[in-house]
Parts: sequence; structure tokens; C-alpha cells
Amino acid sequence: MLQSRLFTKTKRESPKGEKSVNAILLQRAGFCYKEMAGVYTYLPLGLRVLRKIERIVREEMENVSGQEILMSVLQPKSLWLKTGRWKEGIGEVMYKCKGKEEIGLGPTHEEMLTDIVRNYIHSFEDLPVYIYQIQTKFRKEPRARSGLIRGREFEMKDLYSFHQSESDFKKYYKKVQKAYFKIFRRCGLKAILTEASGVGFTKGYTHEFQVLSAAGEDTIVYCPKGHFSQNKEVAKFQAGDNCPVCGEKLLQGKAIEVGNIFPLGVKYSQSIGAFFQDRDGKKKPIIMGCYGVGISRLMGAIVEVHHDGKGIIWPGSVSPFDVHLLSLQLSNKMSQREKLEKAAKKVYRILQKQNVDVLYDDRKNKSPGEKFADADLIGIPYRIVVSDRMLRKQSVEIKRRDKKIARFVKIKQLPAFLRKNLRLNKT
Repeated sequence: MLQSRLFTKTKRESPKGEKSVNAILLQRAGFCYKEMAGVYTYLPLGLRVLRKIERIVREEMENVSGQEILMSVLQPKSLWLKTGRWKEGIGEVMYKCKGKEEIGLGPTHEEMLTDIVRNYIHSFEDLPVYIYQIQTKFRKEPRARSGLIRGREFEMKDLYSFHQSESDFKKYYKKVQKAYFKIFRRCGLKAILTEASGVGFTKGYTHEFQVLSAAGEDTIVYCPKGHFSQNKEVAKFQAGDNCPVCGEKLLQGKAIEVGNIFPLGVKYSQSIGAFFQDRDGKKKPIIMGCYGVGISRLMGAIVEVHHDGKGIIWPGSVSPFDVHLLSLQLSNKMSQREKLEKAAKKVYRILQKQNVDVLYDDRKNKSPGEKFADADLIGIPYRIVVSDRMLRKQSVEIKRRDKKIARFVKIKQLPAFLRKNLRLNKT
């Protein structure tokens, strides 16, 4: 993509009223546009990141046999009355609309999918089944702040599993745990499995996937070796206590919840009427599990973890582009400027032939300093510079966004360099 044609422009000033890093940088760099508190539009750069996160999530959901559907945002009041959540629990933060009949904008989809499933699953032979979707959720969040970390409209992946036995559910629960660790690792985040409350969803404990960050709204008590972690809200231990698993001293820290998993039991299947006939011909309620990942929240969490004083530092797996190509016009001579532009276009074509996603800063009205500042703010993993000095050596300057030292690579060796390094950067 030519940066001169990119719809958005970067901004030097931070948006008014914003305190969180992700809210400031995503708006300054042109990834998101804030419509109102807790509501954002994803601009071209932001949508590219969102789609890459979705792709990672889809791949890992397919690896655990998930089948994707897309449910309606509008939900009938009658289903929520059956589970008693229309006015209590999560129903309290549901946006509700009145027409011929009262409906809600989905904050979650347990009721709706259970109702769908009861029309298709009748026998033990139909189980287990794993259904997921990636969709927009709506919640009347009273504390809409922290950019994409806490919003009123947000993108979410929710997976639901349906089983005939508790043992089968537990096996799948563990399987999804492993899949979630893969998702977060591929997104450049180190997640900690944390015991938490199931308020609004289930009476028992649930598990959250927390990422340590000063921007986090949760506080967790955790083992530094990863053997134990509890949300402060339910914690039976304090920082300084010995870990009940390994004896290591427990620590306490702020964290961002990027995912959660819930053992739902038969709460929704009994209320909605989702039953199956077992091997002995007996009618039983389906045992359920729920597994969520905040897609847009992940985007915000990545920025909170991966940034510096100059801007965002995207992990290669979710970056909007692989390479940011900069053409630095330093000479006032027209012949030299034309020669440099021709060389930059040549490098651009080389990158495209290698199937490299490249943002080419071809802007002629920007100084080298402005181009470098924009590149650091946007945060693409690799920056390639074409300049007069480099052309004399038939080379380009390549620098990783997360490194201080640049290196010079011959233009003819560029394809081999990119094949090796971009592949390693995305794993």
C-alpha cells in the first residue's frame, strides 16, 4: 500500500481526556477513531490488525474442532426470562429496545445458542459439539474507559461446548485451555491462567487468562513460576504467602483479562429445554461450557504490553504490515530525486513479489524526521530505508522496530533476508 493514499494520517497531539496508552497510541497512529465513550471505529490499519487476530483465533478454534456460526445481535426477551437473567446479572448491562416486543442487544449468547442447539441435538450420538462465533457484543459498561480494554461495543469470540458427561466436558475444557495459551502466545502475550468468580454466568469458579500490565483493571495474586494464580476478588492467599503448589513466594500485580472459560453445567440447558436421550433412553440436560476471547480487547492489550516512548511495537503476527518502506529524498537535484524514487519502487516491487505486506511511505512532502517518527508511531516490525547514501552501496538499511541497531543489506540479497527473518518474526 502507498502511504500517500492511506485514508488516515498520524497525529502529533494526544487525544483529549485519554489516559491509557492503547487509547492514545491507536488514535494518534490512525488505527481507531473514537465515536463516544467505549465505542470505536476501526480504520484501515486497525481493521488489518483486528483481522489478523481473528485469523489466529479461528485457526486455534478449528484445531479444537470448533464450528463457526454467526448469531443475531438482536435477542428475544423470552429466552432471557427463562434463565432469569433479563433483569439480573449480565442482563442489567444489556441494551434493550422496545418496539412491538422488547428485545435486547446481545451482551453474550448462552441463551440464544442453547435454544438453537435444542432443535438439532436429540441423542447422545449427536454429542459432543463445539460451536463458536466472532461477533460484536454490546454492554452498558458504567466504566467505559481504557480504550479498547473496556468498551460498550466490542469484538468477541465466544465458543460453546455441549457434552453428555461431566468427564467429557473436563477433557475438552483442558483442551481449550491449551488452545488459549497458543492464541495469546501467537499474539505476543504471556497469559496467566487465573481462578476467578463466575458472577452472572455460573455459581462456581471460572478461569481467566490474565496478562500482567500496569494498565490492567484486575489485580491477581500469582506464582512467578506459573503454578498458581487467583483474582484478588476471590483470592485466599496474599502476596508473600507460599504458593500452595510449589512453595514459591506469591506476587501481586495489575493485569488485563484477555480471555475466560466457564463450566456452565446444566444451568442453561435445563432452563431453555436442551435435552438429549442417553444410551439407556433416559432424557438428560446437556452439559455445557463457555469460552471467550476479547478480540478487540486483545488488540488494546498488545499495545499496552508492546510500546515505547515513540509508539507501538507490533508483534509480527498481528502487525498491519510486515515492512514499512521509507524513501528519503535528501537531494535537491531532480535527477537524483528521480533516481531515488525509481530505486524505492524497485524495492517495493521486490517486496510484493515475495508476498510481503508492505506500507510504502512514498510521500514527497514529508521530511526524513517526520517519516521516521510516523514509522515508529505506527510500529510495523521492520523498517526498510532507501536513501542516496544506501544507493551508492546498492543496499538498503533495515531496522527492527524493537531494536536500536540497523543493518545494511544488499538489494539483491533482500529476498533471502526477508524469507528468513519475516518467517521467524511471525512464529
